[in-house]
Amino acid sequence: MKYDVSLELENREESYSFGDVAKQANGACWIKSGKTVILATVVIDETEIVKDDFLPLTVQYIEKTYAAGKIPGGFFKRETKPSDFETLTSRIVDRSLRPLFPAGFGHPTQVTIMVFSADAESDLQVLALNAASAALFTSDIDINVCVSAVRAAKVDGELVLNPTLSQLKSSTLDLYLSGTKEDLLMIEMRAFGGTKVEVSEMIVDPMLDPTMSGAVMSSHVSNAMSEDELIEVFEKTQEELFASNAKYEAAFTPLRKTQVALDLKAHALNEEMISYVRDNCMTEIKSAMNQMAKSERSTALRQLRKAILTSKEEWSTPEMEVELKDAINSVKKEEVRAQILNENVRADGRALTEVRPITIDTNVLPNAHSSCLFTRGQTQALVVLTMGGPKDAQMFESLTDSGTQNENFMVHYNFPGFSVGEASPVLGTKRRELGHGNLAKRALAPAVDLDGQTVRLVSEILESNGSSSMATVCGGYMALRAADIETSDTIAGIAMGMVSDGGKYAILSDIMGLEDHDGDMDFKVTGSKNGITAMQMDIKLGGISLEILKEALYQAKEGRSHIIDIMIEAESKIEFNDGVLPSVDFFHIDPSFIGEIIGQAGKTIREMIEKFEVAIDIDKKDGKVKITGKNKTGVAGARGHIEGIVNAPKKEKVKYEVGEKHEGTVKRIVDFGAFIELPDGTDGLLHISKISDQRVDKVSDVLSEGEKISVEILEFKGNKISLGRA
Repeated sequence: MKYDVSLELENREESYSFGDVAKQANGACWIKSGKTVILATVVIDETEIVKDDFLPLTVQYIEKTYAAGKIPGGFFKRETKPSDFETLTSRIVDRSLRPLFPAGFGHPTQVTIMVFSADAESDLQVLALNAASAALFTSDIDINVCVSAVRAAKVDGELVLNPTLSQLKSSTLDLYLSGTKEDLLMIEMRAFGGTKVEVSEMIVDPMLDPTMSGAVMSSHVSNAMSEDELIEVFEKTQEELFASNAKYEAAFTPLRKTQVALDLKAHALNEEMISYVRDNCMTEIKSAMNQMAKSERSTALRQLRKAILTSKEEWSTPEMEVELKDAINSVKKEEVRAQILNENVRADGRALTEVRPITIDTNVLPNAHSSCLFTRGQTQALVVLTMGGPKDAQMFESLTDSGTQNENFMVHYNFPGFSVGEASPVLGTKRRELGHGNLAKRALAPAVDLDGQTVRLVSEILESNGSSSMATVCGGYMALRAADIETSDTIAGIAMGMVSDGGKYAILSDIMGLEDHDGDMDFKVTGSKNGITAMQMDIKLGGISLEILKEALYQAKEGRSHIIDIMIEAESKIEFNDGVLPSVDFFHIDPSFIGEIIGQAGKTIREMIEKFEVAIDIDKKDGKVKITGKNKTGVAGARGHIEGIVNAPKKEKVKYEVGEKHEGTVKRIVDFGAFIELPDGTDGLLHISKISDQRVDKVSDVLSEGEKISVEILEFKGNKISLGRA
């Protein structure tokens, strides 16, 4: 039987249909909003139970180009691997749905979201989660909570909830909140702009502004959002999120299928083993906790397990060994959390707000354009920067765009197994790697104005014990500065965590892997000392209050400021790879000089390009000059040559009359004559027929460049002067 539901939400209407398509799935939902149509399905394996601790949930968000009336570009006319947007959207939906499943749920579950029709204004990421949640909630799986998403934008300083894509493009904020009718579960945020900050800047080059010279006051826009402003947005967006989920649950509850009784994985721990470990092995447990690397800690716990099995032969069966492993891990987790909550001390001895030791080494790779080895505790990222031109940008095509787009700032994050002591091969890019790279890109992009350049940052994680994505942000910023690329502010990132027992809670700065695994929150915050550029939050305990979120944001600001101070000190010690690093220079000239810089038929600018081995781009409208070269010497030489032309004393223009005779200089010889420079710098054409009383077959047989000759003004044709031999 078919059921239809329509809901009026903030700035959007959604129509849901159940029971008419994909009827063999455990749950299916057909959603329409505007001209966008999405199908979400949920299927579970009711017979198999995966025994490990990981929830076997897979989410696939799939776009087909027919949804926008397109045929796939390129050689293959069938969709192949998922785009970055599809992968990131799948990850967003997965992270929002995962907290809904009960402990012990081990049935492999597949959520498939397919976009059948898409218009240019619909928010596909919001609709994808809403459709998936509706399919799950109305399925026969015992999930009795709705989750949905609300996106917030700031357009002309005004908060807009559920904005259209056009509004989002002109927004200074992109905030994606997901949660239930009571709790926030996930946050994705990036800032595009913010409050104007006045900055004193000495401009000593008058060519930066032809109307001024000396010291002037300038200003720039801080592309970060303050904590106070962001919390205000959270409050209003959360209200809409909670209200929307209440509407969903009220509308969908009558449509739920009869629930299927599913077995959960047995999570009952062996209390005898737990008591034994507590009574006899706490020294070894604490020693293992202090082994900060994941591989070292795993080895210590495995050795403890073997020692216990040697002394307790009755436990030496495969089943009992698994129970003992669970008991040891349970006691370890208890101790980690109790030590934090009761003693305000972490496993490595740090205070709750303390950041691990940081070292920064820049340009460690002599033949790369720039590089940074950023080490924080036992997390280490080698971030390498490569510069290119507009043709090096990554081309991509999104479903709702009319044509291909170019991405000229790329951040690629790689996480090889050796970074955590695992013997695993390096294969293709995983969702997590793509997500972490995207987060680092969103963090750094607001501070960088590439102005036509293409920059690729590659982060190779060499060692990881928590928060390698934030090490990528810090190392990425330092690599930008080590390439002498201008930034509007210093950007750093820090990962925050939390431990809670329901009553007490503790917020942790710069969490390590152990605290991420055994804690209740992973909250990554990036930005400057003045505000936030990007954030990402996942909650493991079912939700978080705004009060705790606010406290975490301000504690993150403290930690971020501490890291930035270290980065600023390291920045002052940067030595550039001058022999390798391409150089780019931007400056302005008076547009009236552009003709002289280009020269007759482009001769002057061609000579500069060849002499200094540079590329020169000039905006004829506003006089903006961009010089790109293989090294600073060539770029500086080209700029000096241009400034020499602009600043050369100008000869006073002479008003010539027909019949006047003047001495001129042969400036350039062409097939049909010669261009003669007159006393005031004006050029006139001496046609081949006027050079001599005798026939001249080749001008260069009679004249040579630089030669002084007498000429007569014959006539004016517009701005052109015709000359004869005097």
